[in-house]
Amino acid sequence: MFKTIVQFFLDVKAEFTKVSWPNSRELWQSTLIVFVVSALTAAFIGIVDLGLSRLVTLVLG
Repeated sequence: MFKTIVQFFLDVKAEFTKVSWPNSRELWQSTLIVFVVSALTAAFIGIVDLGLSRLVTLVLG
């Protein structure tokens, strides 16, 4: 059992060396894109929610 755990962590270490990590600029660009897309999605969902709630209020009185 101990050998399999050690082998697992050796394999994890080997895989981490194969990973292509982003540089600082790429990381900031990706982070900005995530924030912008999240904000736009939240705004869209908020507008749709507001419209649907007004529609329900109009229909149900």
